[in-house]
Amino acid sequence: MTYVEEETITGLGAEPLWDRLRLVEERIRSAVAARRAVDPDPDDPYRGQYLTPEAVRRILDEPGGLDVPVYDPRPAPPGSVLGTLAARFALSPLDTDLLLIALAPDLDARFERLYGYLNDDLTRRRPTVGLALELCGLAPASPARFRLSASSPLVAGGLLEISEAERPPLSRVLAVPDRVTAFLLGDPAPDARLAGVLGTVAQDPTAQAEDVLRAARAARSGPGLVHLHARGGDAPGLAAAALGAAGLGTLVLDAAALARHCAELPALARVAALEARLTGSGVVLGPLEELPPAPAERARAVSELCAALRGVPVFAHGTDGWDPAWAADTPVVLPVTAPSPARQAERWRHALAGAGACVDGAADTLARAVAAHRLDGGQLRRAAQAAVRAAGLADRPVSPDDLRTAVRAQNGAGLARLARRVQPGVGWDDLVLPPPTLRGLRELAVRARHREQVLGQWRMRPGGGRGRGVIALFAGESGTGKTMSAEVIAADLGMDLYVVDLSTVVDKYVGETEKNLERIFTEASAVNAVLLFDEADAIFGKRSEVKDAHDRHANIESAYLLQRMESFDGIAVLTTNLRANLDEAFTRRLDVVAEFPVPDADQRLALWERCLGERLPRAADLDLGFCAARFELAGGSIRACAVTAAYLAAESGQPLTMRQLVSAVVQEYRKLGRLVLESEFGPYLADALGA
Repeated sequence: MTYVEEETITGLGAEPLWDRLRLVEERIRSAVAARRAVDPDPDDPYRGQYLTPEAVRRILDEPGGLDVPVYDPRPAPPGSVLGTLAARFALSPLDTDLLLIALAPDLDARFERLYGYLNDDLTRRRPTVGLALELCGLAPASPARFRLSASSPLVAGGLLEISEAERPPLSRVLAVPDRVTAFLLGDPAPDARLAGVLGTVAQDPTAQAEDVLRAARAARSGPGLVHLHARGGDAPGLAAAALGAAGLGTLVLDAAALARHCAELPALARVAALEARLTGSGVVLGPLEELPPAPAERARAVSELCAALRGVPVFAHGTDGWDPAWAADTPVVLPVTAPSPARQAERWRHALAGAGACVDGAADTLARAVAAHRLDGGQLRRAAQAAVRAAGLADRPVSPDDLRTAVRAQNGAGLARLARRVQPGVGWDDLVLPPPTLRGLRELAVRARHREQVLGQWRMRPGGGRGRGVIALFAGESGTGKTMSAEVIAADLGMDLYVVDLSTVVDKYVGETEKNLERIFTEASAVNAVLLFDEADAIFGKRSEVKDAHDRHANIESAYLLQRMESFDGIAVLTTNLRANLDEAFTRRLDVVAEFPVPDADQRLALWERCLGERLPRAADLDLGFCAARFELAGGSIRACAVTAAYLAAESGQPLTMRQLVSAVVQEYRKLGRLVLESEFGPYLADALGA
């Protein structure tokens, strides 16, 4: 019976797996019977090197086998595993038979010996191309042999592997990958080779329906390549929601993990493509900026992945734009903007509920506490879980502080290698500043908290490649509270403060300073933190007239910084003692400018009270009013005096006296290079001179 006759009679393309394998077994029986009819003399002295007809008969009569039901020619249900596989890989009935012939030894060990007999070589226990065609009733020269070519659905799709390429085509061996066998047997576990590069993602429950439908349509169009340009939204969550709307599963490839396996990338890409097709899934790939940073390496990585995944819906996501050199196909680019405050609160409500918390009406309050943070879906869920665990240990509901701490924990260590991390320990009550300065600081916090709504949704800063960062300048003399104010801002936003060490930034070699700054800006954009450039005029100084190569390179640095500050997406604070030293072009790009004047007498009195605190014992002769009126010191110097005086009191074992406090002031004057004058110290001059 030929293959065509069998297809016409039985409708093989719709038969369930085990019925079709029973048919393969019957074909093998017929082939063995035909081979036995022409078998050589059983007295052959080399008979021990191959199976005799009697041994073949014993194998065929052994108990066990496939243990399948009686053959039934009715079509298999459309949802059968074999019918599903044929639909997903566009297999013809002949393709299905060839696959089952190659699969048989993986399901029943008897077929190994039978194939060895039919191959006339007991060491070759899998079917060859020629044997597979013979079992399908096809001549070796039939055009059907090209159903096993490199471009055929079976081979190109990864369902069949053809080995021993050095042999003639008909003698090459067919094998089915283990993952395909496992899938046909109902195993849902992904290929073990993908274990190190697979990620997880959950659908964004707050994604807008029109965005999901648009992304789903894009995935079904053309080659199915979609680039989600993330601008603060949950791009992976939108991709998962779109694939779900398209009736597909989700296979997540972690770009950071793939970057660690660059040498294995082509093989991993093929395995991922097979897994996606087997399971009827689309691929979510990203974030793309986590792939190798070198342009050539990144282009190679993305192109290899896209080439292997061609025909599979692929959602690539990242904050960078798409480079046409990355793939032969041009993707559909969809922007993913940050959610509105209402949607953000809904995201937190879902995440906290998923972590086991009951927040009810508190979701809005909790969301406002971390409104300045930009989190993807995975970070948000992990932060919610951490906050719920922290609250559970204290046996209380989740608080804003729990959420701030959990969100800060999501920051990576990349920026910590480039700047000094400071965990804020001060608040608004610790500041002693004039009202205009406080208003500037409050405005900075408001801008940071609502920038996504104002700059993103309302598009109040459109065009020009401008970022959504917030840049502030704190100008004032040393010790007037600039660094402390930056720490207060970070604490109010629930963020860490990263102080850039300029010694690690400025480099004498041309171009290196810009590279160092680029690394800092790139890392800072991906971290929820406040970036502090202390003594910023060292790198943000005025451009000068070009007289030599040094001037030209200095101006290039300034020009680079001007451009980079505009595209910055984070929160940065620049501090300077001399505002006049900054280039005017920088000033135009600043969102907030806060002046920090030297404190007046009333402010100095408040600073003395704050710095000495309530725990330090005080003697009756302590006159802080005198200190505030006579000693014109900035807040930093007052804090230094208070600490020095506290050490003197600790050494004496007695409450803090005026003499000790005056001695501390004298030490600070000497550090500052100031004279000790009677007009300032008055009745305490003797104590001052004695110090």
